[in-house]
Amino acid sequence: MKWLLISCCVLTVFTATAQDNNLQFYLDSGLEASPLLKDYQNQISANAIDSAKIRAGYKPQVIASSTNSYAPVIKGWGYDEAITNGRNINAVVGVNKVFAGRKNLESQFESISLLNQGIENNKKMTEQELKRTITAQYITVYGDKQQCDFLNESFLLLKDEDEVLKKLTQNNVYRQTDYLTFLVTLQQQDIARSQSAIQLQNDLATLNYLCGIVDTAQVNLIEPDISLTQYPAREQSVFFRQYRIDSLSLINKRLLIDFNYKPKLSAFADAGYNSSLAITPYKNFGYNFGFTLSIPIYDGHQRKMEYRKLDLAEQTRSNYLDFFSRQYNQQMIQYRQQLRSTEELIFQMSDQIKYSEALIKAHTKLLSTGDVKIADLVIAINNYLTIRNQLTQYKIARWQIINQINYWNR
Repeated sequence: MKWLLISCCVLTVFTATAQDNNLQFYLDSGLEASPLLKDYQNQISANAIDSAKIRAGYKPQVIASSTNSYAPVIKGWGYDEAITNGRNINAVVGVNKVFAGRKNLESQFESISLLNQGIENNKKMTEQELKRTITAQYITVYGDKQQCDFLNESFLLLKDEDEVLKKLTQNNVYRQTDYLTFLVTLQQQDIARSQSAIQLQNDLATLNYLCGIVDTAQVNLIEPDISLTQYPAREQSVFFRQYRIDSLSLINKRLLIDFNYKPKLSAFADAGYNSSLAITPYKNFGYNFGFTLSIPIYDGHQRKMEYRKLDLAEQTRSNYLDFFSRQYNQQMIQYRQQLRSTEELIFQMSDQIKYSEALIKAHTKLLSTGDVKIADLVIAINNYLTIRNQLTQYKIARWQIINQINYWNR
């Protein structure tokens, strides 16, 4: 009896102090805390820097340099002065510029753009995965809470019957053994309450862990608002978009290979002081300019080899896309079938609960006259508890199935 009073006090405090949290609160917390999503954003920012570096690389490159040397000849020993000039002083400012066509630059920028699109797509898929995981755990915790509430409600129901049966047993309406049978059921229900409360606490801690929430306080979860969402067009789905990005990337790589085999032109110029100090060194200020032209002629058919590698990569991409499409379609069919079957079971069990409740009420009315066996009442109560528990589990399963379907709806 002392334990029962303590349990009731704890439940009262829990109900009074627990704060209300909904599913969106945990989704927002999980997305905000995820380091992987922040990593993706930093990668996109880093690629923007790479794009700026490409632009900077094709601007004139200005370099200041100075090379100074002295090669002494001592008693006829030393470097040939015809080669070294004995000494050399050089201080110039040089400018170098590589010329690239507009399409070449566009292809390089397209590579970075496609890379960013792939990262952004991975970010969205990660968000979907995180939402699915958090939602699934939220549903589990909410199911635990429903189970706890139901077990507490059932325990109070049995407790009321206990007072009635105790008096009837004392008045010799029922045998002592019959009452003890009922008392065992009551104690089992109390143990089930404690186990359910522990499970709720553990699953809630897991939910906080997934969302990066450091909190051990009890909360009251609001019923999740989960319904089927509209499917996007296949080409807009993040799960299929990655294959399209990969295809565009392979096409762009082929263009970049072609640009490697086009003529390359660069120009250079420098101005400054360059002297061996041999004759009129004060006149050795000047400048220099020119250009470099590179035309590929033969490299052992390496371009064809690169083309072949891209063809193989495209075949691999196509195979993965075909397999994923079949898996996707099959999975959607399976989820839809599971959802229909689960909803039918929920409807059937809802009717069954009504009959079970009516049976318990009928048995309860007959208790006072001793016209019903306690064993029959215990069986009716156990059947009711079993059906209620199964109904709760099927409702949770329905939400979980919808959560799985909605995962693919982006």
